Amino acid sequence: MRILLAPMEGVVDYTMRDMLTRLGGFDRCVTEFVRITQQKLPARVFYRYCPELRAGGKTPAGTPVYVQLLGGDPAYMALNARKAEQVGAPGIDLNFGCPSKTVNRNDGGSALLREPERVHSIVAAVRAAVSPTTPVTAKIRLGFHDASLLMDIATGVEAAGATELCIHARTRKDGYKPPAHWHQLAQVRAALTIPLIVNGEIWSPADAQRAQQESGCIDLMLGRGSLCRPDLAPAIRAAQQQAAYTALSWEQVRHMLLEYIPNIPLDNPKFAPNRVKQWLNYLRRQYPEAEVLFQQLKRLKTLAEIDGSLRDFGSIRLQEENYERRSITG
Repeated sequence: MRILLAPMEGVVDYTMRDMLTRLGGFDRCVTEFVRITQQKLPARVFYRYCPELRAGGKTPAGTPVYVQLLGGDPAYMALNARKAEQVGAPGIDLNFGCPSKTVNRNDGGSALLREPERVHSIVAAVRAAVSPTTPVTAKIRLGFHDASLLMDIATGVEAAGATELCIHARTRKDGYKPPAHWHQLAQVRAALTIPLIVNGEIWSPADAQRAQQESGCIDLMLGRGSLCRPDLAPAIRAAQQQAAYTALSWEQVRHMLLEYIPNIPLDNPKFAPNRVKQWLNYLRRQYPEAEVLFQQLKRLKTLAEIDGSLRDFGSIRLQEENYERRSITG
């Protein structure tokens, strides 16, 4: 079994990749998407999205990071894939799954799932542009409106020379509304010879096991689940090995938040606080303390204010715990 960290736009940046891979369990990461239009991007753009390129294309923990490209023009996707390879990307991932309306209106992401032939053309162009030893992977959804074209898309991706395929088990129309339809991957798994990775609605080790059973896939990609529970990947591995495992405490997670704040990419400082809030919003699913904290800081405007709120929250909780212990022993 391999476990991959999903490329979540706006939150899984290089700092998040560093922290999550240090906890263990992940075999690979993928960057947030690099938007490709009709131009060749300079090296600095790839370094901005993937600073790991300066360190052999791996996180400090040694986990490889593939560069993800998003666009609809085969020629320019190929041109930029070659550039990403030249600056050190260990692999190229192609985004055909983003459900964003803005992205879809601009000829990217899951909008391309309405045209299996074009998906094939993009994968084939990128495959031809990079070295045969450089992996070219693709991520799709079940389809745009429905899954009627799924087999055409999947077999076309394989025929174009992709190394492997990841499927988020919902359509673009489904968005992120549960459930994920893992069972619809079973027929694709039977038809392909390349590895197939299941993604979507995996929140726990039990979900991971069900996703594998219903899809027929061995490999997993974790996205929102790893933001809600940062140690989900090692927890899944422990569960499948029937090994004892101690989950991360809230205090450990709070310290991760404090570590994250001063290391957030500041290409646009105005939006940096939103990354912390977005992560905390996910953590609410797993940690009750995150709900209380989120309500406290959701209207704060600066990273300094958020950092202070996090530190004050820890002090208050410690005081409350000490008071409770004194009450019990007294």
